Amino acid sequence: MPFPLPEPMRLALDQAREAAAAGEVPVGAVVTRGDEIVAAARNAMRGAADPTAHAEMVVLRAAAAALGASRLDECDLWVTLEPCAMCAGAIALARVRRLYFAAADPKGGAVLHGPRLFGQPTCHHAPEVYPGIGEEEAAEMLRFFFRTKR
Repeated sequence: MPFPLPEPMRLALDQAREAAAAGEVPVGAVVTRGDEIVAAARNAMRGAADPTAHAEMVVLRAAAAALGASRLDECDLWVTLEPCAMCAGAIALARVRRLYFAAADPKGGAVLHGPRLFGQPTCHHAPEVYPGIGEEEAAEMLRFFFRTKR
């Protein structure tokens, strides 16, 4: 019997499904503080005509606004895909405590792949990183989305 997904990752996957339904790459993100959901978001680049509107960027902005703080050092980020360099940089600047992500991204990821941003000496803050939570479901959603686009 598979291990049940934590509620924040389940919500992030729901956000990813909403993104796909809107024609966006299916990525969702959630910020928590303790047991509280602070913010949830999905990719919105096409709909917002904003190349920075990755799910992580949108949810970090929403969480900072909700908490009235630029530092999210008591918060955790749950996202359905390994963050890219832009998002990893924002995660570091926001001082996110823990990063949980589902699917690895060997091509565009910047946490376990590519520049491995959190391991660079110029990175002032690195969250604890927990990959692979909900990986199979997130990866299948991405594969299906891109298969239908080709």
